[in-house]
Amino acid sequence: MQNQRDSRSVTHFCVRLIKKKMADHSVEITEGCRLPVLRKNQENEDEWPFAEILSVKDIHGKKLYYVHYIDFNKRLDEWVTPDRLDIKKLQFPKKEAKTPMKDGLPGSRPSSPERDVKKSLDLHVQSASATSRGKTLPTPKRKAESVSLATQVTAATPVPSLPGSAEASQASVYPTMRDSSFSIKSRDEHEPLTSLTTNGTTSIQRHLIPPLPGRKRKSCGGTDEMVKMFQNNSPRCSTIYLLPGEDSQDSSDGIPSAPRMTGSLVSDRSHDDIVTRMKNIDCIELGRHRLKPWYFSPYPQELTSLLILYLCEFCLKYLKSLKCLQRHLTKCNLRHPPGNEIYRKGTISFFEIDGRKNKAYSQNLCLLAKCFLDHKTLYYDTDPFLFYVMTEYDSKGFHIVGYFSKEKESTEDYNVACILTLPPYQRRGYGKLLIEFSYELSKVEGKTGTPEKPLSDLGLLSYRSYWSQTILEILMDLKSENGERPQITINEISEITSVKKEDVISTLQYLNLINYYKGQYILTLSEDIVEGHEHAMQKRHLRIDPKCLHFTPKDWSKRGKW
Repeated sequence: MQNQRDSRSVTHFCVRLIKKKMADHSVEITEGCRLPVLRKNQENEDEWPFAEILSVKDIHGKKLYYVHYIDFNKRLDEWVTPDRLDIKKLQFPKKEAKTPMKDGLPGSRPSSPERDVKKSLDLHVQSASATSRGKTLPTPKRKAESVSLATQVTAATPVPSLPGSAEASQASVYPTMRDSSFSIKSRDEHEPLTSLTTNGTTSIQRHLIPPLPGRKRKSCGGTDEMVKMFQNNSPRCSTIYLLPGEDSQDSSDGIPSAPRMTGSLVSDRSHDDIVTRMKNIDCIELGRHRLKPWYFSPYPQELTSLLILYLCEFCLKYLKSLKCLQRHLTKCNLRHPPGNEIYRKGTISFFEIDGRKNKAYSQNLCLLAKCFLDHKTLYYDTDPFLFYVMTEYDSKGFHIVGYFSKEKESTEDYNVACILTLPPYQRRGYGKLLIEFSYELSKVEGKTGTPEKPLSDLGLLSYRSYWSQTILEILMDLKSENGERPQITINEISEITSVKKEDVISTLQYLNLINYYKGQYILTLSEDIVEGHEHAMQKRHLRIDPKCLHFTPKDWSKRGKW
């Protein structure tokens, strides 16, 4: 009994000692540690998700920890106090095994045998040629490798998507270069799948998805597969997986290729560091709104320590104090974005801004947008881009609501590079209005378009919703002729909406509408889909009126127009 009492007293003493050490903060929490952190969920309930410590700072003797919640979006990252940390489940960062460093430099990535062999061969060849000329060669630097951004988009789809569809291209940062030998091989391998025999008599000899068109539209003839539509409650068949066109330029294997030489705004994550992973601006005052940034934006370093960063809502110039802003407003003559007003209906206006002619405004707009876009990079060279800014008018002027940018020349038929609705105006229909306006411009230009990939989580949801409503609106307006079921082709849907064929098919698959029935492709609309579409359209009050659009497309291939 005496021994049991002694062991219990020793145990209690150890527990008290551990608690005392923890209370004295003897357990040092460093960067890279993981532990549960207290936060409020959407229902305002307490939860303890695991988080990673990205940075630690000391303010007046009190420590603050910048945490990233594992499997949560980066926009939820925040500074927390020690009382919100559960130290009992603290996980220290794993020590990496000591591996030989490349060139003996600390922190360098260990080189693979293949890279070493290739490097030695390159050095041997270059040194041989250099010595013959009597020149000294600089040490070659390793190229930064592209990183796939497939983890940016996590929305689930009920059926697998096409390799050339919008979702498939999320897996690659850059579209792959076309290889004629690969295209021919793929066509030969899939040729037996494209000839489907029905009852031994009828054979489908063509792909459902024809080759992608060029910059100009081609008229729809009778050569496309006809898609019949049933508006009844018949049970849905299994989804048919459609083969992509052989000229598809989207990456289907998810392997990033060399960067495009055009003005892509796709973010290259190979240079991410701890600085760019953390929000550097606490608050932005823009007009009558105060915005909490979601992500890092490369504003000047001296502005990152301010409690509030002030922006002129008309020219978007950033200032460090309210007094500087007031002094600036006395000299700023702008009451609307610079550029041409190409659309106005009611209080909604769109301005077209040339990134070359209005460089300062375009750069300030990119800095502001980067606070809320994590999947895009920032280019100070805004010459290759056009910016379309949506504003809301009142007695004080035209206030920015959102914007989208597009390349002046896009070889991949991108009609949007970046798109953003500012947080105070989100969930009010402005996002779909921006998307609808981008497709109205594509209609005037006479070509189909698609947004640049990858899309953010909110961007993907907005585009899926817009594509679904637009396509269902067309299908439900079809009328039967001579008592037969209405028929339409994929090409015709693409022509009417200016939505690229891959996006049309991926949307039909996402809605689980495409079925193969008695030797032909059919679209089955159930009552649930019809009712859901009608309910969604009743809430969609903001629409683009093509009659209010005054836009003349330019041929940017002529460099003189830049």
